[in-house]
Amino acid sequence: MPIDRVRIITTVFGGKLGWEIAKFASEKNYNVTLLMGPGRVSIPKKISKSFRIIRFKYFDELLNLVTNELKSKEYDAIIHSAAVPDYIPKKTNSGKIKSGISNFKIEFKRTIKIVDLIKKIRPDIFLVKFKLEVGKSKAQLIDIAYKSMVKSKADLIVANDYNDMKRKHKAYIIKKDKSYIIVNGKKEIASGVLKLI
Repeated sequence: MPIDRVRIITTVFGGKLGWEIAKFASEKNYNVTLLMGPGRVSIPKKISKSFRIIRFKYFDELLNLVTNELKSKEYDAIIHSAAVPDYIPKKTNSGKIKSGISNFKIEFKRTIKIVDLIKKIRPDIFLVKFKLEVGKSKAQLIDIAYKSMVKSKADLIVANDYNDMKRKHKAYIIKKDKSYIIVNGKKEIASGVLKLI
């Protein structure tokens, strides 16, 4: 999210997992719409005709895109893997904040949980949610993710611990009955999610 005209607050994630999932689904001949933020993924100029990419920059744009797409198009499933900000600055400076200010403070406000709106708009859609934690045990991670899945009425949830992502990107794909499969790496996450859908 922008602080002023030249500075933003962002996450460490660059959209690689979302791209991997979308690419895998397209290769399996599914019609894919990818909502792509300003990540660090190099997307080939020539992609499949079943592939549609819509670009966005900030939270409000993503919120409007998700809402409009769900209301105007027919989707069987939505895989919500984006690292959406939970907090955004209350104010954005219309110019450039001067350097040299001591004790500069930014006040934040909470954002709407976009993933929690999806089943309210489209109760019939198959929803895959992602949950990231840091430094949790396997049991803690699965418990937290499962509760998060129930809260959003998701059909699957992919649970990651940030410490595992830095190594092999181990993840747990958890089902409604709390059973799960363990996958390693973005390609396995993509194929595992698509198979379960």
